Amino acid sequence: MKPGEVSTTTIIDGKALGHKVREAVAARVAASDRPVRLDAVLVGNDRAAEIYARNQEKTCANVGIEYVLHRVPEGAGYDEIAGRVLLLNTDEQVTALMLHLPLPEGVDTERVQSLIDTTKDVEGVNPANIGNVVYGRRSLVPCTALATLEMIESTGVTLKGARCVVIGASNIVGKPVAVLLMRAEATVISTNKYTKDIKSLTREADVLVAAAGVPGLVTADMVKPGAIVIDVGINRVEAEDGSMRTVGDVDFDGVSHVARALSPVPGGVGPMTVAMLLRNTVEAALG
Repeated sequence: MKPGEVSTTTIIDGKALGHKVREAVAARVAASDRPVRLDAVLVGNDRAAEIYARNQEKTCANVGIEYVLHRVPEGAGYDEIAGRVLLLNTDEQVTALMLHLPLPEGVDTERVQSLIDTTKDVEGVNPANIGNVVYGRRSLVPCTALATLEMIESTGVTLKGARCVVIGASNIVGKPVAVLLMRAEATVISTNKYTKDIKSLTREADVLVAAAGVPGLVTADMVKPGAIVIDVGINRVEAEDGSMRTVGDVDFDGVSHVARALSPVPGGVGPMTVAMLLRNTVEAALG
């Protein structure tokens, strides 16, 4: 074993963790006498969004959640999309609401997301729900941020007093993750593309979260031996044979020899994010 390498690295299995969450969701839905329903708005005919919507319908059905898809025509403007969201806000049968992306060019996504009723906003994209993270609320917060924290906690690490570095400061991942870690009384450093000498910071991190959207950004020499590394990046890159494959922000092969625990891509944060959406859906419906 080379200097700085660990003897065993635990792979944080997002599929297995997500399965446990889905089992708990299904049990709670089955035990309730109130219906749990997820309504989703899909604008246009984006292929990726269509596939996601179909998969989402199957996933919801597997845990007993009713899924209702509302289609808005291709090329719809802000008024039509916003009107649909506002209408669903007032429908008492709608217990959870989400908006498939992308929206048509020229429509301000964040402006539409801010219209979603905070009590139905299961993706946690309304700025008000993102802000609630500061006050300790962990139910309807951004699903990927919540998934990230759940995966960190699954390792058994003591976050109180731990040094955590978050690479990336997006509104729905990087910033909420940083705040969730602060709420756990960790010492948190939030970095971005302008951060100077980022390696000197990541090398001191007990917990490192990579959420920059840059393939292979985090290499082994950037990781403290024995650290916990969560890879949030989902990037499509071309392989040597010309095919496309999905990779994260972390050089998995290299970092797997240094980190104590590491989440893979695919199979890590992705499945857990889906599970968190389901859990948020139940929280919105049943409290």
